[in-house]
Amino acid sequence: MTKNAEVSGASNSPVQSFKNQVSSNWVGDIMGGAASMLVALPSAIAFGLIIFAPLGKEFSGQAALGGIIGTVMLGLITPLAGGTKKLVTAPCAPAAAVLSVFVAEMVTAGSVPKEVIPAYITLVALLSGGFQILVGYLGGGKIIKYIPYPVVAGYLSGVGVLIFSAQLPKMLGITEKISFWSALVSFNLWQWQAIVIGVVTIIMMVSAPKITTRIPGSIIALTSGVAAYFTLSFFDPSLLQMEGNKFIIGAISASISDLTSTVTTNFAHFGSIDFSQISNLVIPFLTLSILLSIDTLKTCVVLDALTYSRHNSNKELIGQGLGNLGSALVCGIPGAGTMGATLVNLNSGAKTQYSGMFVGVTALLVLLLFGNLVAWIPTSALAGILIVVGIRMIDKKSFALLKSKLTIIDFLVILAVIVAAVGTSLITAAGVGIAFAIILFLREQIRSSVIRRKMTGDKKFSKKIRLQEEMDVLTEHGNKTLIIELQGQLFFGTTDQLLNELESSISNNKFLILDMKRVVSLDFTAVNMLKQILARLKNNGGTLIFSSVPLSLPTGQNIKDYLRDLGLTEADNLKFFDSQDDALEFTENALLREFYVESDSESRSLPVEDIELFYDFPVDALKTISSVLKTKIFQSGEKIFSIGDKSDEILFIAKGSVKITLPLLGGTYHTLVSFAQGNFFGDMSFLDEGVRSADAIADGDVELYILSRSAFDVISKSNSAVAGLFFERLALTIANRLRHSNVEVKALQEG
Repeated sequence: MTKNAEVSGASNSPVQSFKNQVSSNWVGDIMGGAASMLVALPSAIAFGLIIFAPLGKEFSGQAALGGIIGTVMLGLITPLAGGTKKLVTAPCAPAAAVLSVFVAEMVTAGSVPKEVIPAYITLVALLSGGFQILVGYLGGGKIIKYIPYPVVAGYLSGVGVLIFSAQLPKMLGITEKISFWSALVSFNLWQWQAIVIGVVTIIMMVSAPKITTRIPGSIIALTSGVAAYFTLSFFDPSLLQMEGNKFIIGAISASISDLTSTVTTNFAHFGSIDFSQISNLVIPFLTLSILLSIDTLKTCVVLDALTYSRHNSNKELIGQGLGNLGSALVCGIPGAGTMGATLVNLNSGAKTQYSGMFVGVTALLVLLLFGNLVAWIPTSALAGILIVVGIRMIDKKSFALLKSKLTIIDFLVILAVIVAAVGTSLITAAGVGIAFAIILFLREQIRSSVIRRKMTGDKKFSKKIRLQEEMDVLTEHGNKTLIIELQGQLFFGTTDQLLNELESSISNNKFLILDMKRVVSLDFTAVNMLKQILARLKNNGGTLIFSSVPLSLPTGQNIKDYLRDLGLTEADNLKFFDSQDDALEFTENALLREFYVESDSESRSLPVEDIELFYDFPVDALKTISSVLKTKIFQSGEKIFSIGDKSDEILFIAKGSVKITLPLLGGTYHTLVSFAQGNFFGDMSFLDEGVRSADAIADGDVELYILSRSAFDVISKSNSAVAGLFFERLALTIANRLRHSNVEVKALQEG
C-alpha cells in the first residue's frame, strides 16, 4: 500500500504535472502548426507567382519556391523573436500586391534585365525587414496602430481589387500579358480546362465553411482544384505532361543544392544593381514595411481578444523584421502575421508561440519530401483561391458610411485610396493614404473645440473668501472678466475657431484670462493670433492674462518660453500667473480698487466691530463677545494650526490674510481657500469641537481675534440673546458663502 501511495503521490507531483503540461503544449503546437501550414503554404505559393508573374512563365518555379521558403523562414524565425503566442507569420497578400507592382514597373521600364530583378526584390525585402526592426526598436509599434481606419481599409480594399484583377485572367487560362478588360473580351484566349478548375476551386472555397469547419477552406478548395485537374486529364491526356504544360506551376528546384544555387545566383546579381537608383526603392520598401506591420498588429489585436492576452507591439515588429530579413537572405517572400492561418492554429490546439515555428518545420518537410508534387498544382486553382481572398479583402462594410453625412468623407477617403491603387499604383495609393491620414487628423482637430470652458468673473471667483460687500461688487462688475479654459492643440487649424469665439467678447471685457493648463501644443500661427487679441485689448484698455502656462510638455515644448521668445513678454497689459486662481485674485483686486471705495484698512488692524460677522452688533453684545476674545499675531508663513489638531476655536482676521491648505506627498500642498481681512475661519472646529481638517498658514503678517467654544459657552449661559445673535450671523455668513459656491458650480457645469 505504501508503494502504491508513493506511486500515486509521484504521479501528482509538481514535476510530473509540469511534464504533462509540456507534453500537452508540444502536441497542441505540432497539430496547430501542421494545420496552419496547410492554409499558409498554398497561399504563399500563389503570392510568389503573383510577384514573379510579370517576369514570365520561366520564373514560375522560382516564384513557387520563394513562397515556400518564405513560409519556412518566417515560421522558424519570427515566433522565437516576436513571441506572440499562437501567431502564424507567412507570406501575405499585401506583400504580393506591393512587390508585384514593383516588379511590373521595373519590367515596363526595361532598364534592368529580367534575371536581375529578383535581386531587387530581395533588396526591397531586406530594407523592409530592417525598417521594421528599427521601428520596433524605437517604439513605433504603437504609432502604426493609429493610422486611420479609412486609410487602411482603402489600401487593403485596393490590394483586394488588384489581386482580383490580376488573377481573373489566369483563372480564364490566359497566359499572354494583356489588361484585365482585354482579358474579359478576348474569348479566343480563354481555356475551358482552366475555367472549369478555377470555378470548382472558387465554389469549394466559398462553400467549404458550410460543409466543415475542421478543415481549412483553402485546403478543401485546392484539393478540389487538383482533383478537377486530374479528372479533366481523362478527356485531355496532354494535361499529364509536365514539359510545356501551361496549366500547372511546373517543376521547382527542391533539393538543398538547388536551393543553395538559387541563393548564390541571386546574390551574384547584386553586383548588377544600380545603387545610384536606390532612392527609387524608398517608397516600395516603406510601403511594404508599413503594410506588413499593420497586417501583423491587426492580427495580434484580434488574437488578444480571443485569448485574453496582450501582445508586445514593438517586440513583435522586431521579430517580424528579423523573419523578413531571414526570408530575404534565402530568396523567400516577405510576410506578416496572417489572420486565416492564425485562427486555424488557435482552433487546432496551439498553446505557445512555438506553434508558429512548426509551421516553418512542416513547410520545410513539404519542400524536401513533396517538392516534386507541388509542380502539379494548377495555376487556375491558385488563381481561384486568390480571387476569393481578394474579394474578401474588399471592405464591403464601407458602403454603410454613405448612410450618414458625418461619415461620407470617410467613404471618400476609402474610395480615393482604392482608385489610386487600381488606377495608378500601390505606391501612389500609399502617398494618397498618407495625405488623407493628415487630412483626417486635421479634420478631427478642427472639429474638436479648443475651448473647454468659458465663464465670466461674476460666476467664477478666486479661492479668496471676501467680505459680503466685496462679493456684491464682484457679482456686479465681475462680468468684465472673461475666463477661457483652453485645451488641445493651438495651431493653424484651430486659431480661426478661437478668434471667432473671442471676437465679440474682446471689446466688452476689461480682463481676458486664457488658462493654458490643458494645452498640449502651440505653433507660430496661434501665437500670432494671440498677439492680435492682445493688440485689440490694449486699444480698449484691457489686459490679457495667461494662467497655468505649461513649462514642459511631452513633446519637450516649453510654452511659456515659446510665448516670450515670440514677443509676448509681461507688461502692463499682459500678465502671467502660475494658476487660474492667482489670475482671478489679481482681476478681483483690480475691480475692487476701481469700484469698491474703502479706507486703507489693510494697512491697519480692524477693531472687533469692523469684523464682518459683528457688523451692527448691539454695543452690549459686542462688549460681551470682546471680553472673551484673545488676540494673537503670526509672522508671514507661520502655521496658525495644523491638520489633525484638536481645537474648538474660531478665528477672526483683524489684519492680513490666511491660506487654508492641504499638505500633499513630497512636501507640497494644495490651497483650498484663502480668507481676507475682516473674515473668519475655523468655524467647523468651533461648531463640532473636533480636529482641524486642513492647515492654516499666515499669508503675510497676520493679527487674529480668537474665540474658543468653551469661553463662548460660559457667556451664552448668562446671555442667551448674545449667543443666539452670534449663531444667526454665523449661519447667515456661511449661507452666503454657499450661495456663491452654488453659482460657481453652476457656471462650471454650464461653461
